[in-house]
Amino acid sequence: MDVCTGESTTLAAPRAPRLVVLHALAAGLDFDRYFRWRRTREGDPFFVRFPGFGSALFTGTVEGAREIFRAPPDALEPPRPNPIEPLVGTAALILAAGERHRRDRALLAPAFHGARIRAYGTIIRDSVLREMSGAEPGGRAWRPGVRIDSRAAARAITLRVILAAVFGVDSYERRAEYTWAVGEFLTAFSGPLMLMPSLRHGMFGAAPWDRFVAARARLDRLILDDIARRRTIVGDQATDILGMLLSTRYDDGTAITDDELCEQLRTLLVAGHETTATSLVWALFHLHREPGTLARLRAELRAAGPEADPAELARLPYLDAVCHETLRLHPAVPIVLRRLTTPYPVRGVALAAGDTMGVAVPLLHTDPRVWPQPERFRPERFLERRYGPFEFAPFGGGHRRCVGAALADYELRIALATIVNRVRLRLPPRYANGRAPMSVPHNIATGPHRPIPFDVVSDLRHEGV
Repeated sequence: MDVCTGESTTLAAPRAPRLVVLHALAAGLDFDRYFRWRRTREGDPFFVRFPGFGSALFTGTVEGAREIFRAPPDALEPPRPNPIEPLVGTAALILAAGERHRRDRALLAPAFHGARIRAYGTIIRDSVLREMSGAEPGGRAWRPGVRIDSRAAARAITLRVILAAVFGVDSYERRAEYTWAVGEFLTAFSGPLMLMPSLRHGMFGAAPWDRFVAARARLDRLILDDIARRRTIVGDQATDILGMLLSTRYDDGTAITDDELCEQLRTLLVAGHETTATSLVWALFHLHREPGTLARLRAELRAAGPEADPAELARLPYLDAVCHETLRLHPAVPIVLRRLTTPYPVRGVALAAGDTMGVAVPLLHTDPRVWPQPERFRPERFLERRYGPFEFAPFGGGHRRCVGAALADYELRIALATIVNRVRLRLPPRYANGRAPMSVPHNIATGPHRPIPFDVVSDLRHEGV
């Protein structure tokens, strides 16, 4: 295998590593570094094996991504057992296959079409401003001298957005209930529970699995209560996703059941705020390590005007490039997995039915044949050329591409623009000059292994900027 070109130089199939636990620990500690090490050592493709989940053949090349994303839909299904199945549930779109996947995707997709997404622009902007003002009980206003935990702030912003977009939640009391329940739910699903199915057993209410199941039940009760309440409202014209799904029918005229709807909504809650929050943190981190990039973005925002409509902000080209470059370096979900139901070749390796194949997105996004200076944060590359779906795939690809990708993209742009346009922040020296924090698994996504703080320097509106 020629590591530089990614072209096959041998037909010998790669072998799965023998020290399974050590490899799993290395991947869990730092996906990016582990994948780079495997590619440098063995070439592409390579096998990765996780205890309890079997092996997967990974590729990080354009050619490999094309083969996987273009595989016949009927030949694919999500791998089982699946690390995130306890989080999202068996009925979730992420884990559906075949005709079930087609039916559920057709049901959910209209909620994420352009016109509906644009309607959430004001919700996104207002959520950011509410966080910056310290209006929530216990919140702190972003005033000069205050240190901000960007991860906590970003999670609060995106959770408010997804609660409003999905459930129409607008009261502090109900939002507080969901915030607590979601926090307990995500905290209870620890890394060991995700990576080792053998731990998913109860022990008279004292085991980690017992605590997770109890937290999931509490969150589900909130969701099911909202579903039941909304079903009693006659002629509900709500514009939120729950209201739309309650009024939508499958092609055969049947409606989604409450339990199935609960799992779809739980998935949207988990995936719809954690991933975008992580991307927002990384965008702020890189911008404040690159003064020239930050200045160029501020100039573009200033030209758009302080009262620019959210939809107008989302169309700004340099803002778009900054967000794309963030997702290139830090895809929130770094691996895309597909399980085969029929034989299929990937990068010259013949896989059988039941085998699993995957795209290592961090490798795909740093392939030097496509991305000059791949480790550098350089948004200009997205202004210089367009990248194809097999070169840039932060939301996966093919018929299983993330159904909420448009909302995530839109939210990231408006949230980032609102923050950058309002305050001047500064990274502490450790973060401004040192190595970037490792990216580690956080439930359904990956993100910085420690919180990234920012110091508020000034309010730009008071500077006349």
